[in-house]
Amino acid sequence: MTNNESTPPGVLFWSISGIALIWNLMGLIAYWGAVTLSSSDLAQMSEAERMIYQDPPMWVTSAFAIAVVTGMLGSLALLLRKRWATPLFVVSLIGVIVQRIHIFFMTNFVEVMDAERLLLPVLVFVIAVFLVWFAAASGRKGWLA
Repeated sequence: MTNNESTPPGVLFWSISGIALIWNLMGLIAYWGAVTLSSSDLAQMSEAERMIYQDPPMWVTSAFAIAVVTGMLGSLALLLRKRWATPLFVVSLIGVIVQRIHIFFMTNFVEVMDAERLLLPVLVFVIAVFLVWFAAASGRKGWLA
């Protein structure tokens, strides 16, 4: 087989790409929920939680928006088998990293949240890293043009 030829992507590629799109659509929903928190939503939180979620810095909100939008676009690019999926996932990962720096090092999130609530921010990071790797590997296999 020459470099110009490749085997077409299989079920695993399409499954991961579809799940990635659903995951990133859920991220958009989470973003919407975060930026539309009402005073009644905040009132239901403990004081410590309210301090984390109320009025986050604009750069954190922007990083969140960039992460979810570029993640969703990267997922669409995977489904369309476009090579630009990889740089979109890289930008998404950078947005996730910026968010994680804020949440883990600039707030008391770790002290306030229980172990289950700490899992999601870590999982988001792991999935973002995986999607960068998966898109790059798919490009190397010739599945992305």
